Amino acid sequence: MKRYDLVVVGAGPSGLSAAIEAAGRGMHVIVFDENEKPGGQLFKQIHKFFGSKEHKARVRGFRIGQELLEEAGRTGVEVCLRATVIGLYQDHELVVRIGDAIEHVKGDTIIIATGASENMVTFEGWTLPGVIGAGAAQTLMNLHGVLPGKRVLMLGSGNVGLVVSYQLMQCGCEVAAVADAAPHIGGYGVHAAKIARCGVPFYLSHTIKKAEGTDHVTGVEIAQVDEHFQFIPGTEKHFDVDTICIAVGLSPMSQLLKMAGARMADDPKKGGQVPVCGRFGATSLPGVFTAGDVAGIEEASSAMIEGRMAGAAAAAYLGFMNEDACEKREKQLTDSLSELRQGMFAPQNKGKQLTVTDEGIPLSKTLLTKGYVSDEEIEAFPGFTHRVGVHPVIECTQNIPCNPCQDVCPKNCISIGDQITALPKVAGGAECVGCGMCVASCSGQAIFLVDEDKGDGTAEVTIPYEFLPLPAQGTVGTALSRSGQPLCRASVVQIRSGKAFDKTNLLTMSVPKEFAMRARFFRADKEAAK
Repeated sequence: MKRYDLVVVGAGPSGLSAAIEAAGRGMHVIVFDENEKPGGQLFKQIHKFFGSKEHKARVRGFRIGQELLEEAGRTGVEVCLRATVIGLYQDHELVVRIGDAIEHVKGDTIIIATGASENMVTFEGWTLPGVIGAGAAQTLMNLHGVLPGKRVLMLGSGNVGLVVSYQLMQCGCEVAAVADAAPHIGGYGVHAAKIARCGVPFYLSHTIKKAEGTDHVTGVEIAQVDEHFQFIPGTEKHFDVDTICIAVGLSPMSQLLKMAGARMADDPKKGGQVPVCGRFGATSLPGVFTAGDVAGIEEASSAMIEGRMAGAAAAAYLGFMNEDACEKREKQLTDSLSELRQGMFAPQNKGKQLTVTDEGIPLSKTLLTKGYVSDEEIEAFPGFTHRVGVHPVIECTQNIPCNPCQDVCPKNCISIGDQITALPKVAGGAECVGCGMCVASCSGQAIFLVDEDKGDGTAEVTIPYEFLPLPAQGTVGTALSRSGQPLCRASVVQIRSGKAFDKTNLLTMSVPKEFAMRARFFRADKEAAK
């Protein structure tokens, strides 16, 4: 039987982070994962992360995954793939199926970082081919380069549903609609806004009544539900789709801990049945720790910090760290995690319906119910400014932990301050040079550069653009509003791409000046797009 200082179960963001932290303290570490590739969800995540520089803000998930794998290699972490841990028993013994063989492994400490599984809802026709989870759609698109479908209905408006909807459009799918049984959008407003301005409608207080088709999905019928989530007769709506994507939450994969006799608790705010944990993810089993979604559903940024915490705890448990070093590391990681657990999406606010921002500004009602901020509502937010010449217009309207826009501006035009969840403001005396770094760096694609009056009756609006093919300079098309409705004729003045932008292209379009503060997306004419 092989023995290690630490055995980590799960090679996702939390598991790899835990292994790196422990190995960096001199521990002999192995990581088991059932998949063919390490990295967990990170390699499916092509969007840019939120947070601060310390949290890998404005870095795309798959790049973070690459960095973790490189760091794991440098620290000597052993990663064993296609290895399913099927048992966790007394005395820290694990049973692992590797190929056709069953092996027994012992760890002086163990970290369970098995993540979470997708939830599913049942409805008539839910077993038809073409009904898939959002994570499965991401796997097809971003790992295997396979189009999940041509026309998709998304069920679920949490961050997963919103992010995957956008990625579906990026890979060439048409998203017919986003539906959710809840009365309000559950994810970040900036994620919803970038979908809405592409013309995708939201149907809140709606869910799926039935999937249509015999041997595969050919359509879907949704209907409105009342406050008791019962269908309201006469509210049915039909969509011709070939794919139904389900994003209705995640459940912690905590079975190994339950098998081993760890103390468990049912906690809806954490996603279901989770281990009762103490300091640094310590379970009721001595020397067994947890990290990431298995202990409560959060974002990958939080999972990586929790992994570091568990790795440090394992090192301290075996004496690879002294008490002073452990306390110092504990404070550093706790402070970093606390930053991410602030604002209106903080764990303590889960299930609450907030009505104002931390600054006392009423939250946009249309954002919560339709996915976009109305023209009237947007004027109340500090980042929405009117100035002469090129200037940033920031349509960030919720207190989200994120500040790269403040860090990247070379002229200090944008200010958030020390509170990472504060709404960004445009600094009074600073002069924008139109470099576009703020536009490209905004993880929520909520910043635009606007020149409201070019002196010839036109204005220029620079938007983040992440679709292919890129329209050429001079391409004529239609500018769309925040709600995705056709607004006016527009033409492409310039397309800027650069290494510093990390695949977020900057599209500058010319529009009549009366539409400068409303035009937020460009759609090329069909002839020009060919």
